[in-house]
Amino acid sequence: MTSETDPQQSAPHPQQDSNSTQGPNGPETKHKQPSLLDALLPIIALVVMLTGAVYLFSSDSSSGANQIALIMAACVALIVGVKNGYTWKEMEEGIVFSVSMATGALLILFTVGSLIGTWILSGTVPTMIYYGMKILNPEYFYAASCLLCAVVAISIGSSWTVAGTLGIALIGVAGAMGLNVEITAGAIISGAYFGDKMSPMSDTTNLAPAVAGTDLFSHIRHMAWTTTPSIIIALIGFLLLGFNTEIPATGAELAKTMAVLQTQFSPGVHLLIPLLVVLVLAYKKMPAFPTVIVGTLAGAVCAALFQFDNVIKFVGDPSLLPSVALIKGIWIAMFDGYTANTGNAMIDSLLSRGGMGSMINTVWLILCAMAFGGVMERTGLLQRILQSMLVFVKSSSSLILTTLVSCIGANLITADQFIAIILPGRMLKVEYNKYGLAPVNLSRALEDSATITSPLVPWNTCGAYMASTLGVATIAYLPYAFFNLVCPLISASYAYFDFKILKLEDMDDAELATS
Repeated sequence: MTSETDPQQSAPHPQQDSNSTQGPNGPETKHKQPSLLDALLPIIALVVMLTGAVYLFSSDSSSGANQIALIMAACVALIVGVKNGYTWKEMEEGIVFSVSMATGALLILFTVGSLIGTWILSGTVPTMIYYGMKILNPEYFYAASCLLCAVVAISIGSSWTVAGTLGIALIGVAGAMGLNVEITAGAIISGAYFGDKMSPMSDTTNLAPAVAGTDLFSHIRHMAWTTTPSIIIALIGFLLLGFNTEIPATGAELAKTMAVLQTQFSPGVHLLIPLLVVLVLAYKKMPAFPTVIVGTLAGAVCAALFQFDNVIKFVGDPSLLPSVALIKGIWIAMFDGYTANTGNAMIDSLLSRGGMGSMINTVWLILCAMAFGGVMERTGLLQRILQSMLVFVKSSSSLILTTLVSCIGANLITADQFIAIILPGRMLKVEYNKYGLAPVNLSRALEDSATITSPLVPWNTCGAYMASTLGVATIAYLPYAFFNLVCPLISASYAYFDFKILKLEDMDDAELATS
C-alpha cells in the first residue's frame, strides 16, 4: 500500500488501435505513429525547465516553479499530439484519466494534513517526541529509526501510514535532539519502503507479481535476494553517520526541551491512542482514506478530553464559550494546522505545522505532474520511448537492466508508481518469456525500480507525499535514502553478473501454472 491508491484504477488508459480512435461506426481519427524525436521533445523541454527552476528558485522550486515546468512540458506534448492527429478531446480524456488516478492520493494528503494538526493539538505527537527522546540514543538514532519503520511497515504493508505516524514523531525527535532531519527522513523512507516492499499486505507487492504472471510469495522470496543486502548496507550507513555525527544538544538542553513538553502537553501513554487506532486499522487492511480520517477524529477526541486548556489557549478568543472555543480550536487545527507558542523557539518550530492548507502546494504539484503524464501516455509518446529501449536488449541481462531503467523513467514521466509498474511490465513480459526468464525476475525488477525510486522523484505522488508529511524536501532527503538508492544498483549488478536470475526451466510446476 505504498501510495495508498487502488492499483486497478491506476492502470494506463486503455488504448485503442495505435493508429485510430474507435467510434461507434468504426475508426474515426487516424493517428500518426510518434517518432522517437516526438517522444523526446517533451522530456527535453521538461528537463531544461526543471533545471532552470532549480537554478533560479533553489529549494523553493516546488512552490510553483516546478509546476509551471510540468504544465509547459505538457503543452509541448499536446502540440506533438496535435501534429500526430490527436484531437484536444482525446488528449483531455488522457489528462482527466491520469488526474483521476491521483484522486485517492490527493484526498489522503489533505487528511494527513488534518491528522498532523489534531495529533499535535491532542499531544500525541509531543508525546511520541517526548518518549523518543527518552528511549533513543543519538548515536543509534538513524539506524533505529530505519529499523523501527521497517518492522512496522512489514506489519501493516504501508509506507505512507508509517511516514504519516512514526515518521512525523521521529522527525520531531531528531529536531529536538539537534540531529539532522534530512538524514532522519532518509532513514524513515528507507525502512518504510523496505517493509512495504516485503509485506504481503502491500499494494505494490501484490501488483508486481500479478503483472508479471507469478505468485505473491515466490515474488517476495525472490525479492529477498536484493532487498536484504540493500537494507543491511543502509543500516550500516546510518550507523556510521550516527557514530560520526556531533550531537549539538547537551544533556541540559534535552532536559529543558523535555521539561517544556511535559509542562505544555503532559505526555502520557493515553495520548498514543490515536496512533494505536491508525496502526490497528492499517493492519486490518481498512482503506487508507477512512483510516486517516478516523485517526484524525481520534486526535480531535483526545484534544477535547486531555488538552482542553491548551485548545482554549490556542484559540485565544475569551469572548467565546469554552465549548465553542474547543470546537473552533479543533477545526482550526484540521484546516490550518497547529501553531505552537511554548516560549521555546525550537519546539515552536517543530510543532507549528499541519492542516489541510499545508498540502496545497503538494496537491498542485501532483496535478501538474499527472497532467503531463496523461498526455504522454494518451498520445503514445511514453510507449514509443519504452519501445525504443528494446533495441538495447540483446541478452537476459540487458533485458533486466532495460526494465530497471524503463520503470525509473516511467516514474519520472508519469509521476505514478503504479503506471511505472504496469506499463513496462506489460510491454516487457513477452520478452522475458522469449529469453527463457522466469516471471519472478520481471516482478522483482519492477519493484526494485518502480516502487523503490518513487519517493525520490519530487513530483511523483510518493515523493510529494513524503516531502509534505515529513516536512523535508525530496531533494534534501534523497542522498540519505540509502535503501532506495542501493536496491536498484544491487538488482542491476545481479543482472549484469547473472546472479540469482531464475530460468523458466528452474521453476516448479506450481510456479509454471501461475505464469
